Amino acid sequence: MRIRPSRIGGTAAVTMAASGLVATALVAAPAANASHTTAAAPVAATSDTGAVAAKLAGRLGSRTAGAYLDQATRDLVVTVTDAKAAQAVRAAGAVPKTVARSGADLRKVMASLKRDAAVPGTAWAVDPAANQVVLTMDGTVKGAALKKVRSAAAKHGTAIRTDRVAGKFRMFVLGGDPIFANGARCTLGFNVTDGTDYYFLTAGHCTAAGSTWTDSSGTPLGTNAGSSFPGNDFGIVRYTSTPEDTRGGVRGPGGGFHDITHAANPTVGQTVIRSGSTTGVHSGRVTALNQTVNYAEGSVSGLIRTTVCAEPGDSGGPLYSGSAALGLTSGGSGNCSTGGTTFFQPVTEVLSAYGVNVY
Repeated sequence: MRIRPSRIGGTAAVTMAASGLVATALVAAPAANASHTTAAAPVAATSDTGAVAAKLAGRLGSRTAGAYLDQATRDLVVTVTDAKAAQAVRAAGAVPKTVARSGADLRKVMASLKRDAAVPGTAWAVDPAANQVVLTMDGTVKGAALKKVRSAAAKHGTAIRTDRVAGKFRMFVLGGDPIFANGARCTLGFNVTDGTDYYFLTAGHCTAAGSTWTDSSGTPLGTNAGSSFPGNDFGIVRYTSTPEDTRGGVRGPGGGFHDITHAANPTVGQTVIRSGSTTGVHSGRVTALNQTVNYAEGSVSGLIRTTVCAEPGDSGGPLYSGSAALGLTSGGSGNCSTGGTTFFQPVTEVLSAYGVNVY
């Protein structure tokens, strides 16, 4: 059997299918306040802005509270709390934005929410553009739970912004095809290798549901080689035999092969694409990183939040931009008829955990 990303609704079942959406190219304008003598070339959104942002975050520590792509200029904007940090940001080719709350300040707010507001249906992450923590509640947070969450948020004043979304935060698992384990239906994320064996990645709540995976025709695909849920939401499945087709990719627009060559970190404001076995290909925008979500089945942290829609059966599917793998579908709310919010497990963490690479 040729192992490659599956066709939606077809009998070969391994990743996602596609519709006609394509990734939007992001090009940044030069930073308006960048120094001509000390600043590096402006960071373009077609480069790995996530890597630049991550490098600056490591260098600046609590003197930054996050980064994002400016939707008007497409500049990479990095929040800072002092002039020296701003100078470092300019030197890296990004635009500094001075904010009142440090990264440490906002982490304390989120730690407080974890203690006082971790009820199913809540989620929180930093909005770097607003320099706030956004506390989101789905439609199930009512009565005493709603009172508890609002009371926890009120303690932090303007450091927290609350938001409500329709529906329920849930993981997108459904009995059916294209890939099955113990009656659960999910979608394969990315094909990976450790240099000797071949695997595929999917959601951890999928690999927690069963250990032996088949396609929609019942043909064995592989068995679990690792699983992490809750806390994280990722799993890895070793193929039963070496795939005949060892290209690593996903189905692109029109059902064609879309090559994935590397993994990257996303940036807030970046345009991204998700592919799933239920709903095909949809695009949206990254709205938060390091998101905590409290599902009924458990809490997961460190997720990517997006405006991309998804539905049951899309769990485990790939989030990507161009040829870069970004994440694996975890869960969310809403649907692809009215829209919704979807969370993703960052794929770079998964590759590091299992010592594998996309190819």
